[in-house]
Amino acid sequence: MATIRKRFRADGTASYPAQIRLARDGQQVYQESQTFARKQAAQVWARRREAELDQPGAIARLSRTSVSVQDMIDRYLVEVEKARPLGKTKRGTLTAIGNSYFGGLSDTDINTQALVDYALWRMSVEGGDVQPQTAGNDLAHLGAVLSIARDAWGYHVDPLAMGGARRVLRKLGYNLKSRERDRRPTLDELEKILQHYRDMQARRPSVINMLKVVGFALFSTRRLDEITRIRWADIDEVGQRVLVRDMKNPGQKIGNDVWCYVPDEAWQILQTMPRVGDDIFPYSPESISTSWTKACKFLNIVDLHFHDLRHEGVSRLFEMAWDIPRVASVSGHRDWNSLRRYTHLRGQGDRYAQWAWLEQIVSAPVQLGAASMKWLNRRVLSH
Repeated sequence: MATIRKRFRADGTASYPAQIRLARDGQQVYQESQTFARKQAAQVWARRREAELDQPGAIARLSRTSVSVQDMIDRYLVEVEKARPLGKTKRGTLTAIGNSYFGGLSDTDINTQALVDYALWRMSVEGGDVQPQTAGNDLAHLGAVLSIARDAWGYHVDPLAMGGARRVLRKLGYNLKSRERDRRPTLDELEKILQHYRDMQARRPSVINMLKVVGFALFSTRRLDEITRIRWADIDEVGQRVLVRDMKNPGQKIGNDVWCYVPDEAWQILQTMPRVGDDIFPYSPESISTSWTKACKFLNIVDLHFHDLRHEGVSRLFEMAWDIPRVASVSGHRDWNSLRRYTHLRGQGDRYAQWAWLEQIVSAPVQLGAASMKWLNRRVLSH
């Protein structure tokens, strides 16, 4: 039952403190108070709060110890890892969120406004000055935690907060969805890049054979990290296929092993690699990425990512009049809808027919250096 008293302030004006005390079995289990300038307002508040506190479980929720976002993330990482390993990107993103100011908020603090504020902070200079798409990725990974925190662990999380935050950000004009790149290398750009790597190979034969890597990426449509994970044991010589382990896929990556057809040009390049260890391309993906970035900068080639070679390879197959299922057998796409944006290219012809560089890539000698041997040995040491 609420108690409302009239008190006078130092300036002579009246105030009305309202106090609610709840007892169970003769013991006080909850207390709450608030002061109002008018008695009527105090009475309205007291009736509303008493009705709320009378709901089943209300006292237990108020009496419970709050849990921080950092604790929720830590528990999520532990629990999910029991079922399947998490990808490096998701783990890194969640760890960064937990280490930010947002990680210090409690579960009861998580509402639409808090999530919007976090996204805006991430897009500010203080929060990293990231693009809206990156902030959207943060919310997506955080949403995976919040989506199970209430039902699985009983944390007091508003189930509608994330959807509300995304709606607010859209109305503010932020596009949180990743933009689809349509950048493709021109034949002139590829000429410059491959000439650069051929000259480098002549001077230093044991460096990463980027001629082979670039050619294989282009014709196989494989992602960079997939190329460096392909093993000789994963080759189907009869079916001209390769098992791509842990292929990137929304919701599942680790354990998502997919057989992919290898087009003739990529198959030729693959067969020229030395069978020294487990890996077909025994190179560090970080080193390949660094080499590509440096080459493009040196050659003044603007905004060309290594991943654009995959886009080029998929585009080429459609230009050769391949249908969606056949292209998907190469690219590994599960969702054919993601390939529909390429269909306008169908039947335009193969601009790599009679491409002089293919023969040069295939015939280029391969000499594995110390870095490659170290990369091969890492798998031996991990067994």
